[in-house]
Amino acid sequence: MPEQRRPVAVVVDLYTCSHFLLDAFTALDIDVVQIKSDPELTPFGPPMKYLATVTGSDPAALVDQLAPYSPIAVVAGMETDVLLADAVSELAGLPSNGTALSLARRDKYEMAEALRRAGVRCAEQFKSGSAEDVVAWAEAAGRYPVVVKPLASAATDMVAICADAAQVREAAETILGTETIWGEVNREVLIQSYLDGVEYVVDMVSWQGRRYTCGIWEYRKRQVGVHNIYDYEVLLPAQDSRVPELIGYVDSALRALGIEYGPTHAEVIITPDGPALVEVGARTAGNLSPTFHDLCLGANQAGLTALAYARPEEFLDRYAGRCYTALAQAWVYNTPTEQAGMVRGVNQEVVAEIEALPTVRELIVKLRPGWRMRPTVDLLSSTLKAFLAADSTEELQRDYQRITELKDHVYELE
Repeated sequence: MPEQRRPVAVVVDLYTCSHFLLDAFTALDIDVVQIKSDPELTPFGPPMKYLATVTGSDPAALVDQLAPYSPIAVVAGMETDVLLADAVSELAGLPSNGTALSLARRDKYEMAEALRRAGVRCAEQFKSGSAEDVVAWAEAAGRYPVVVKPLASAATDMVAICADAAQVREAAETILGTETIWGEVNREVLIQSYLDGVEYVVDMVSWQGRRYTCGIWEYRKRQVGVHNIYDYEVLLPAQDSRVPELIGYVDSALRALGIEYGPTHAEVIITPDGPALVEVGARTAGNLSPTFHDLCLGANQAGLTALAYARPEEFLDRYAGRCYTALAQAWVYNTPTEQAGMVRGVNQEVVAEIEALPTVRELIVKLRPGWRMRPTVDLLSSTLKAFLAADSTEELQRDYQRITELKDHVYELE
């Protein structure tokens, strides 16, 4: 190991948007060591410059390998890393949410049961490895629609809103025996009561149980068959009357789940009875764009997470117990498609036209040549992600409409 001059933070699996954590720690003069939990995992995106990599999934062995670096933090990079990050940080004596409630932070059934035990509003639910048992629960409950989904996936993977027993059976059979987006086998399926209302995302960073609310966004979704697909997200002004209710509810949910440290990404529906949790991830948000969020919110979740671990007193003094200020009107648009086929190429002229729209601050082209496009049924099958910011709703609506007209011309299909 080379001579170490700077403090070290550990991130489990530096893939997808977790590379923002690498950038954030580096900006604070903190080196990053990666835990590679699976030697078969391959990186996606540009090469990352971290200090070192340790490989494995045994917490005790990893703590021994990390000891020479004297790390100040262990942070989950992805949804699948929560349990390992909890175990390693706890065993190493670092700030940690601990392992007592780790499963409830990963398994959606255990998550809702932890809330129920704490008296926090949540959906009614049942899980089983039998499609027939799932149907029987729905019929006995006698209230449709119901929601059927995997226990531990993400990005609305295989989530179905079912209007009758036949749809419940089909959804359960579709899930059982298949793999989540993380490659984990679905041996059971979760069915929950339908939460009727508007859905919101609430992103926070916590330190010693004190939280900063990084942003609250209202989901605009539309139902296609049994799937409720993302359309766009709208940033709520901090002065909005819904914001205090959402912050108070999410704080209660995080306490029920034992989350005292690090980033969280919660999805909540305000029902006629009040807010109720859809789910929460003990990791950074999937729609994180540090540059865009700095522009619209004055800070971003990755940067605040790094600050909390690197300079906790500064985080507590400047951010704990506070809420973001919306510096612009902002939308995030995940474009849907009804097209299918192999991507032959990307039309850069169309991409350039979208990027030149006045409100577009960043555009992510999700597919590459050789990848397959399929009709959108979840977040992963959307085709573009556009980050929009402006002074008025009219400007956002205008450019949103233009992107809608151009989106299916971005890709050339076989």
